[in-house]
Amino acid sequence: MMRDIKLVEVRSEIAAGTRGASLGIDALKIASLDKLSDFFTRFDPINVQDANNYLWKGNRHPQAKYIEGVYQVLKNVHSTIESLRLDKKFPIILAGDHSTAAGTIMGIKAAHPEKRLGVIWIDAHADLHTPYTTPSGNMHGMPLAMCIHTDNLDCQVNEPMEETVQYWEKIKNIGGNFPKIKAEDIVFISVRDTEEPEDYLMRQYGIKNFTTEEVRALGVEKVAKSALELIKDCDQVYISFDVDSLDSSISVGTGTPVPNGLTVEEALKLNAELIKDKRVCCWEIVEVNPTLDTENLMAENAFDILEATTRSLVENF
Repeated sequence: MMRDIKLVEVRSEIAAGTRGASLGIDALKIASLDKLSDFFTRFDPINVQDANNYLWKGNRHPQAKYIEGVYQVLKNVHSTIESLRLDKKFPIILAGDHSTAAGTIMGIKAAHPEKRLGVIWIDAHADLHTPYTTPSGNMHGMPLAMCIHTDNLDCQVNEPMEETVQYWEKIKNIGGNFPKIKAEDIVFISVRDTEEPEDYLMRQYGIKNFTTEEVRALGVEKVAKSALELIKDCDQVYISFDVDSLDSSISVGTGTPVPNGLTVEEALKLNAELIKDKRVCCWEIVEVNPTLDTENLMAENAFDILEATTRSLVENF
């Protein structure tokens, strides 16, 4: 029996700080053509409706920019992923900004609410901010906080407007008024650019972060094994790969590059290794932004990772 893969394209960029992430999917397709790959001919993709038109209207929510649009997109992603999982499909998601990952998690959970869901988050950032703690207001820094249902008021620095709070509550309650994942069922890999409110939650819940140094010292296979072991009590696993987990020398084509990240080879091996676990039910790649990258190098590297991970998934089922 083969994994029934479904490619899902989410061209949302309203939750990012820099413009252009909505073009990342097409940059991946151009990279595949340059590499003479037939990858995109093998899948009939689903397009999830975005709300990028909100960018033309101007932002009214300084602590949660374009939250009305983010809410719409997350609802769209949630219903798409829920129906795919109910249909026993394996979604491979190509997305713009990372906020949409919350919709993915909500959809996986909605399809099988009785199953405990673990998350492996390969990213330079922890994405645990809330409207009450965010320094930027960019909602691609908030998806995991949405899913663990936290406001993190212990670390509050902002006073969001009432309307912002109403939307934030609606977002947390997509798919039901409860946490979609336990904070202790999150494993970070290569997270290295966090603020104190996020560090506070990581300490409070004992969330493990495998640093880039640990990946090098232990080796990719051991890190993958250890990460999966940490969530051994979970019935399902979702892997979210943000290309800014790659080192800033490579990841020019993304909105928030950070030094001291993974090499392309490390990321490729890591994702290919993790996806062998039979509990993995969804894989996602986000935040390719070709407007920051004249050579499309980021998309070419990201495409190699996408193709290798998909191959590993197919071969190891």
